[in-house]
Amino acid sequence: MGIKFQTLSLATGLCLALTFPVQGLSQAGGNDYFTVQQAKGAPTVSLGGTVIPYKEVTLAAQMPGRVKFLAGIEGDAFDDDSLLVAIDDSELLAKRNSALAQWANADAQLRAAGVKYRRELWSPQSESSPGGMGMPNLFDQMFTEPMESFSGTRSRGVERHADLYNSGVQITTAQNALMSARSQIQAIDAKLRDAKSLAPFNGVIMKKYIEVGDTMQPGQPLLVFADVEYLQVLVDVPARLRPGINEGMMLQAQLDVGNQIVPVRVAQIFPMADAQRHTVKVKFDLPQGVSAPGMYAKVLVPDFTAPARNYPVIPVSALRYNGSLPGVYVMGPEGNPELRLIRVGESLEGGYVSVLSGLSEGERVLRDPGLGVSSGWTNTGEKR
Repeated sequence: MGIKFQTLSLATGLCLALTFPVQGLSQAGGNDYFTVQQAKGAPTVSLGGTVIPYKEVTLAAQMPGRVKFLAGIEGDAFDDDSLLVAIDDSELLAKRNSALAQWANADAQLRAAGVKYRRELWSPQSESSPGGMGMPNLFDQMFTEPMESFSGTRSRGVERHADLYNSGVQITTAQNALMSARSQIQAIDAKLRDAKSLAPFNGVIMKKYIEVGDTMQPGQPLLVFADVEYLQVLVDVPARLRPGINEGMMLQAQLDVGNQIVPVRVAQIFPMADAQRHTVKVKFDLPQGVSAPGMYAKVLVPDFTAPARNYPVIPVSALRYNGSLPGVYVMGPEGNPELRLIRVGESLEGGYVSVLSGLSEGERVLRDPGLGVSSGWTNTGEKR
């Protein structure tokens, strides 16, 4: 018969099974007793941390205005791209309508300039304009134009080039006005998007800072939105313990609620240590549904710098508390139970716990002392 425990390997950080023999259980006044045995294991350090969401964002106002819509309160869940907060955009919509009118005017000017350019290209005004002497067109073409060209007082080619250039300038001006109006519309559309805060992923409202009707300024927080389906434990690990942790390692954590022991996985190790506290932030993945954000948890981190230790192991059922002081009933030399103060270590699988001080190998403790068992408190096995 033996008891099997899970502990941590110093070299790899993997869970290894430790088994040690257990002597047979005996009866003592109707109570089973357990013979304390020594179990070898890698030393670990219990580090406190906080349960945090896997993803968390703080949505802030991007433009001034009055809050006209708020999707819900703390605890309400929303899907990706759901509308969470909307700021009044009436003024922006008015500016957008004005920009649309400017765009329409610029488009009309561009089309008019294009028509004028094509007319000048195929039917130049310089050729149909009256001659310098004011004579009929046919006579003007036969006598006036050759005389003007001969004397150098008029060049119809230059005039046509100037008319085409002027029409091209009008087209360019209309195109620039059209581009300016389009840019104004795009800028207003960007502000309209900023007036609405959408859910970046599936999650829950963790905290809201606003109510409908509040007046906001750019940069003011609106609400905190987080993904609580997957949770992590954020722990400040002393720098001396950092070499013993690698991403992907499986460790154990003890939750604050119910003292539940759960496996955790090293998800992220921050690349830089805190210059003042000399600690490194490490995130551990938690199993789903075992805790809630903001709760306290302790992670058992291997300490490869400390020598391996031997420690006694007893059943959790043997513990009795006087206030916050743990103790066990130890069988005395005469077979009478004596209540002794002990110092409890880490919890182990199978309903057992390690003892840091107060017990020695070979001593017998009551496995589950009944209500009728009583004794004086002792620290070393002797009655006070």
